[in-house]
Amino acid sequence: MLYIVPTPIGNLEDITFRAIRILKKVDFILTENTINSKKLLNFYNINNNLKSYHSYNEYKIILNIIFFLKKGNHIALIADAGTPIISDPGFLLVRHCLKNNIKVSCIPGATAFIPALINSGFHINEFTFIGFLPHKKFKKKKIKILCKENRTIIIYESPYRILNTLYIIKKYIGNINKKISLCREISKKFEETIIGNINDIIFYFENKKPKGEFVLLLEGNKLSCNKK
Repeated sequence: MLYIVPTPIGNLEDITFRAIRILKKVDFILTENTINSKKLLNFYNINNNLKSYHSYNEYKIILNIIFFLKKGNHIALIADAGTPIISDPGFLLVRHCLKNNIKVSCIPGATAFIPALINSGFHINEFTFIGFLPHKKFKKKKIKILCKENRTIIIYESPYRILNTLYIIKKYIGNINKKISLCREISKKFEETIIGNINDIIFYFENKKPKGEFVLLLEGNKLSCNKK
């Protein structure tokens, strides 16, 4: 069986008893970054083998992983933080497992966008998770489309691109009072949520260097976007 195991996104205590048990019992653990994951395993006294699995090597090793699973072994897949496959490698592995009649079990657990959504106070009956935006000109096209959404939009963004993303949103947002929520460092010591209109948010981060990984939420409002 392949287990998809969420790991803490900040505080190392944000993990389930079941996740710890599975990480202890599987034959080995696939992870993006063995150094980062080793810290978690050491914290919980988990003595198991870690093997690198990331976007640069998955095509090379995936058949070996499938072969190992078909022999009756068990593997856990973890990410650097949060639930694997959500904006992280692993989708291809799951597809191969299902194609080969190998059972896949995804354990409930930590993910960044749910706390950010709750903290925003925006409508949660309908929302759209985008993950990371594309680069360059495709980014502008995507944001222009998202500004027309009636639903709450959830985007992952890095500290190096966040201001550029905010400038593009300002160009297409239409209604200047439409609310934006930015959550960073969720579940960590310096966790922060800032809510305001686009000008407020831009001003804040023009005067305070962005740090940490961000979850950006754009309030849905069908009347607020520029149609040009």
